[in-house]
Amino acid sequence: MSALINEEVHEETSDFEEHGHQRQLVGWASRLMMAGALAFSAYQISVAAFHPFSSLIIRALHVSFLVFLIFMLYPATSKGRTQQSIPWYDLLLSFFGFALGFYHLVFEADLIERSGDPTTMDLFVATAASILVFEAARRVVGWALTLVCGLFLAYGFLGQYLPLSIAHRGFGFDQIVSQLYLGSDGILGTPTLVSATYIFLFILFGTFLEHAGMIRLFNALALGLVGRAQGGPAKVAVISSGLMGTISGSGVANVLTVGQFTIPLMKRFGYTSVFAGAVEATASMGGQIMPPVMGAVAFIMAETLNVPYSDIVMAAIIPAMLYYFTAFWMVHLEAGRLKLLGIPADQCPNPWKELKNSWYLALPLAALVYMLFHGFTPMFAGMMGLTLTSVLILGAAIAVRISQTALRYVFWFALGLSAASFIEWGIVPVMGVIVILVLLNFVVQGGRDTLRTMKTALIDGAKQALGVGIACAIVGVIIGVLTLTGAASNFAGFILEVGEKSLFLSLLLTMVACLILGMGIPTIPNYIITSSIAAPALLKLGVPLIVSHMFVFYFGIMADLTPPVALAAFAAASIAKASAMKIGFKATQIAVAGFVVPFMAVYDPALMMQGDPTWIAVVYIVVKALLAIFLWGCAAIGYLWSPLPMFERVFAACSAALLVAAIPLTDQIGFVLGVMFIAWNGWKNRKR
Repeated sequence: MSALINEEVHEETSDFEEHGHQRQLVGWASRLMMAGALAFSAYQISVAAFHPFSSLIIRALHVSFLVFLIFMLYPATSKGRTQQSIPWYDLLLSFFGFALGFYHLVFEADLIERSGDPTTMDLFVATAASILVFEAARRVVGWALTLVCGLFLAYGFLGQYLPLSIAHRGFGFDQIVSQLYLGSDGILGTPTLVSATYIFLFILFGTFLEHAGMIRLFNALALGLVGRAQGGPAKVAVISSGLMGTISGSGVANVLTVGQFTIPLMKRFGYTSVFAGAVEATASMGGQIMPPVMGAVAFIMAETLNVPYSDIVMAAIIPAMLYYFTAFWMVHLEAGRLKLLGIPADQCPNPWKELKNSWYLALPLAALVYMLFHGFTPMFAGMMGLTLTSVLILGAAIAVRISQTALRYVFWFALGLSAASFIEWGIVPVMGVIVILVLLNFVVQGGRDTLRTMKTALIDGAKQALGVGIACAIVGVIIGVLTLTGAASNFAGFILEVGEKSLFLSLLLTMVACLILGMGIPTIPNYIITSSIAAPALLKLGVPLIVSHMFVFYFGIMADLTPPVALAAFAAASIAKASAMKIGFKATQIAVAGFVVPFMAVYDPALMMQGDPTWIAVVYIVVKALLAIFLWGCAAIGYLWSPLPMFERVFAACSAALLVAAIPLTDQIGFVLGVMFIAWNGWKNRKR
C-alpha cells in the first residue's frame, strides 16, 4: 500500500502556483527568506501565546512581515520567476515595507492623540504603506482583486462627481489616506486582525499536521474504506479530500497536496483526465466549509458577526456533509455509467491497522474539536492544537528510540500530562516541555531530521499565509471606503426593492454577484464585499443572520469551480494535464446538486441548525436535501442502475426542483414523485 501511495504521489508533478510566481531563491537570498519566514512564524506564535502588543500594532507588524516576504519571494513580472536572487530594488522595498510597520509601534500614543488630524509624516507613511500593499497584492493574487480595490479607492476620491444616486459628499486626501492605514477600518481592519490571529495559527497547525504524516494517513484510510468499491479511486479522492479539509481551509492547497496522489490514481483506473481533475477540484473546495478548521472566511465571519466560532461550525456541519455526499454520489453514478471497477483488494490497506499505527496524529484534531465546542476561543484552541502537534512530532522521534514498551508508555503519559498542563497553567510549561524535547532531539539518533521537519513546517506555514494575509489587507481598502462613504446602502437598497417582490430573485441576484466576483478574486475578498453589501439586505428580508452570511460564503466557494477563472480547476489541470476550462465545466456539473443547498437553508434554516429547530425538523430537512441531491445527480449524470432516457432525467430534475421550492404542497409532491422514480427504476433493474 505504501508503495502505491508513493508511486502515485510522484507520478505527476505540478507547476501550478496558487498565488503569483515565486522566485527560486538560492544562496544568501534563500537564507534571508527562510530567516524572515521563521521570524514571521515566531512572531505570530508569540502573539497567540502572549499577546504582547495592542491590537493595532499586531495588525501593522503582521502587514509589515507580509510585505517583507512578498517582495523577496514574488517578482514584479512572471519573467522574474527564474531569478535565483533578489534584485536590489525589491530588497529595498522589502526592508522599507517592513520598517513602516514599526511606525504604529513607536508612535501609537501620538497617533491616538492626533486622530483625525494627521501630520505630514503620518500621511507619508500611510500613503507609502498603502502603495506597497497594492503592489504586493498585485504580485501575489493578481490584477483582478487589485483593480477592484483600486476602483473602490477611486470612488472614494472622485465619487462626488458621479450621478446623485451613487455620489457621496466628497472627502479630502488626508481623510481617505488616514482611513486606509492609520486607523482600524481600512488595511488594518477586521480581516487583517483575523489573519494576524486565527488564520495564521490554523494555517501553521495544518502545515505541522501535514509534515507529521496526516496526508498519508488520510489517503490510507480512504483507500481502505472505499478503494475496492465501484469507482473506488474517485471515491478515495472525495473522502481523502474531505478529511484533508478538516485541517486545511484552502481548496487549492488541498488539490495540490491530495491531488498529487488521487488524480493519477483515478487516471490509472479508467477515469478521463478531465473527470479526475474535476472530482479532485470539487472535493477539495469543500474543505473551506468543512469543520473544524474551515477556510479563513469562517474566522472573518465569526469576528464580523461577533458570534462564537463554534456557532459558525455548527451552521456549516450539515451543508459540508451534503456537499461531500453530492460529490460522492456523482462519482458513484459516473463509475456505474462507465462500468469502472475498484482497486484490487491486495492494493488496499486495512484502515483500522493504519489508524492503529498512526492514531496519535488524530489527537491534536480531537483536542481542537473538543475545545471549540466547549467555550474556548479559536485562538486558544488553535494554540493548543499547534503545541500538542509539536509535542507529538518531537516526542515521537524520541519514543521510537525507546525499546521497552513500559518506558514508551511512561514517556507518552508524561507528554500528555505536560500538554494537559496548558489548560491549567497556560503556555509557559508547555513551551518548557517543547524546549526540552528540542534539546533531546539534538542528541538522539534521527532527532535532527525531526527538527529539520519542524523548521520546514514553520517556513512553509509562513509562505502559505502570504496569499491569504495580503488579500485580507488589501480588501480592507474596500471596507474603509464603504465605511467612509456609506456606499454599501445603494446596492443593499436595490436587493431590498427586488426582495419585496420575490425573495428568490434577491437570492438569485446575490448568487450571481458572488459567482461573477469569484471569477476574478479569491473567496476571502469575495465574501467580504458581498457580505458587506448583500448580507445585510438578506437579513432585512427575514433571512437569519448566519444563514445570510453562509449563503454568500457558500457561493463564493462555488465561484472557485466556475469558469473562466476557476483556481481549483487550474490547480487540478496542472496535475491532470488536461484543459482547465473543461475541468472547470465538469466540476460545476459534479457540484450542481450542491447549488441547491444554500437555497434550501434560506427557506428552512433548520438545515444550518438556526432558529432553535427541533431534531425532527433537522432530520426532515436533511432527508429532503438528500433526496433532492439524489435526484439531481441522476438527472445530471443520466444513470441510476442503468442509463436513463431523457424523459426520466427530466422527471428526476422536476422532482428535485419541487423538493427545493418552498411552496405549499411542493414537498409532498416532490417526495411522491421521487419515490415513484426510485421504485420505477428499481423495478426495471430487478426485471432486467
